[in-house]
Amino acid sequence: MTKITIIGGGSYSWGPTFLRDFFITPELRGATIVLHDILPERLERVFALAQKMCADFRLDYQLEKTLVLEEALRDADYVILTITTGRLEAMRPDLEIPARFGIRQAVGDTTGPGGLARALRNIPVVVQIAEKVNELCPNALFLNYTNPMTTLTRALCLTRSIPNRTVGLCHEWIGVREKLAQIFGIEAGQIQARVAGVNHLIWLTDLYAGGRRVWDEIPALVEKILSGEMVVDADDTSVFVDRARVKAALFQVYGALPAAGDRHIAEFFPHFINEATGWGAEYGLRLTSIADRQALEAEDKQQIDLALRGELPLEPFMRAESTEAANKILRAVASGEEYVGIMNLPNAGQIANLPDGAIVETFGVIDSTGVSAMTTGELPVGLQNVLEHHVRQQEMTVEAALTGSWDLALQVLLGDPLSSRLTLSQARQMLKELLDANRQYLPRFFEN
Repeated sequence: MTKITIIGGGSYSWGPTFLRDFFITPELRGATIVLHDILPERLERVFALAQKMCADFRLDYQLEKTLVLEEALRDADYVILTITTGRLEAMRPDLEIPARFGIRQAVGDTTGPGGLARALRNIPVVVQIAEKVNELCPNALFLNYTNPMTTLTRALCLTRSIPNRTVGLCHEWIGVREKLAQIFGIEAGQIQARVAGVNHLIWLTDLYAGGRRVWDEIPALVEKILSGEMVVDADDTSVFVDRARVKAALFQVYGALPAAGDRHIAEFFPHFINEATGWGAEYGLRLTSIADRQALEAEDKQQIDLALRGELPLEPFMRAESTEAANKILRAVASGEEYVGIMNLPNAGQIANLPDGAIVETFGVIDSTGVSAMTTGELPVGLQNVLEHHVRQQEMTVEAALTGSWDLALQVLLGDPLSSRLTLSQARQMLKELLDANRQYLPRFFEN
C-alpha cells in the first residue's frame, strides 16, 4: 500500500492543500497518508480536518498522525517537506535586524540577510531528516517545498544515499505562466517557454502561446507595463500582488524575462528596494511583514476551525484542485506515466554554463525510476554572470551551515546585493545579531 508522509503536516496552509489534492486524485485511492509535525496542537487540528474530509466525502484513505519522525518515515514511498524551523517568531529577526541596518526585504526567505538566516536554521534540520530517510525509506521520492529552496535542496541531495530521488518544487513559474496565459487570452497549459535559472530567479528566453511564437511581442508588453498603460494584477491588494514592473525593468536590461514574482526577484538585486525607490513602491512592491504573515496564518486557522464546526462547507474547497505539482507527480508515478514540470535539481549539464552539481531550476521529468532534468543549453552571458554569483553564494551558504563557519557566513553576507551598502563593521555586527537571535537553532556556530 502506498505511504505518503507530509513532514510539517500541521501547516494550516500546506496541510489542507496537499490533503485535498491527494484526496481528489483517483490513482492514490487507498493510500496511507501520514501527517508529522513537532507541534501537537497544529497536528491535531489538521488531522481532524483530514478525518472530516474522509468522513464527509466517504474517501478510501488511511490516515495517521505522529510527532515521531521515525514513525512517519518508516517505509514511506513519498516524503513531502514543508517546514519552517522556529516558525514566524524565528523569522521576525530575519526582517527586523537588517531593517535596523537600513536593509528592507520584500520576503526574506530566499536570499538577502533573511534568506541566509533562514537557510542556516533549516539546513541542519533537513539534513537530519534526510539521514532518517536514508535509514528508513531510502527509495522514497522526496519532494521539497521548503525555502530557501535552492540551499535546502542542495543539502538534501548531498545527504541522500540514493541519487535522483530528491526534487525541489516551487509554484512561482506556475503563477507567472497563468498571468501570461491571461495576457494572451489562452489556457495556462497552452503556454510553452524556455525557462532556466535558480529558484526565484528563473528566466524566460523564448515563449510560445497556443503554438504561436510570441517572444517578439514581449518588448511591447514591457513598455506598456513600465509606462502604466498596462497594470498587471490591477485588482490585487494582497501581500502577493505582482505588478511585473521588476520583471519588465530587468527584461530591458538583459533581454530575458524573469519568471517568478517581483517580490522574490527584487531581492537578488540592489536596485529595487531602497530609499530612492520608496522601498520598492516605484515598482509596485509590497514588503511582507511578520504581521502580514500572522494574519494569513490566523485566517487559515479560522477556516479550518469553521470547517470542523460545520460552519464552512467543504465541498467548494474539495472541488478546487490547486496548481501545486505534488499530487500530479504522484498520479503520474502511480499510473506508470511521466510528469513534466519545473523542478530544482543538481546541474548535470541542463544549464551548460553554470557549475555542475549546483541546484538549478529548469524543466524536468519524474517517473517510477526517479527524477531527471531536461537540457536547456547555455544561457546568455549576462544571465550567466548574475546567476553564477548567486550559485556561489548558495554553495557557500550550505557549507557555512554544515560547518558552523562564521567566516563563510560573513563572506556570504558581504556578497549579498541587498547588504552591499554595509561597512565591514556593520556587516559583522548584523551577522552577530542574526546568529545570536538564532542561537538555539545553530549549535555548530556556538560550539566553541
